[in-house]
Amino acid sequence: MKLLVIEDTAKLGAAIVEAMSRAQFTCELATNLREAQARVDGADYDLILLDLSLPDGDGLDFLRKLRAASVRTPVIVLTARGGLNDRISGLDDGADDYLVKPFELNEMVSRCRAILRRTDRAMADSFKVGKLLFDQRSGMVSAEGHPTPLPRRDSQLLAALMRRHGKVCTRKHLEEAVYEPNTDVSTNALEASIYRLRAFLTAAKAGVEVRTVRGVGYVLVVE
Repeated sequence: MKLLVIEDTAKLGAAIVEAMSRAQFTCELATNLREAQARVDGADYDLILLDLSLPDGDGLDFLRKLRAASVRTPVIVLTARGGLNDRISGLDDGADDYLVKPFELNEMVSRCRAILRRTDRAMADSFKVGKLLFDQRSGMVSAEGHPTPLPRRDSQLLAALMRRHGKVCTRKHLEEAVYEPNTDVSTNALEASIYRLRAFLTAAKAGVEVRTVRGVGYVLVVE
């Protein structure tokens, strides 16, 4: 599981990353909203831990922008704003949970696990882009009601593109989605998978295509 921690207090940010790493989560740390937005634009996260009082703005504004852009990544707010109205505002603006500082790191880890369990159940079904339907449980892809199995890595690549359809996926993001950590990936391995995936989408008349964004990566768009 990949988490983004948005926290400007160096000591607390390091403590959160360490606690989550001990719990077998992969964490990245952003110390301001500009950095956080760049990370969200460039990668998918399973969960975001969000401080509200940040040096370049209010975390709630960042949360509202995420939800307005249809980013459904679960968000746990970590803040010193503990009043009832503050908690209500945070939850109404799209937070999935609200944890008031100071808090116990063990409780934070437990809340993260609880949110992710709910998310896993919510994402267990299929999702659709264009005429393409992807079943996350079976890895089966179908277009216009005709199911077709895909090789595991091609299926993982398609899933990564579908989750961010309409947005550019960097090479790094796609390679991380397809290959295990520390795997020696050849320079043309991703291109080969993209080639096979394009052939599949054309043959299936899926109504979507994978476009190359030179120097950056690829994007899945509805034709």
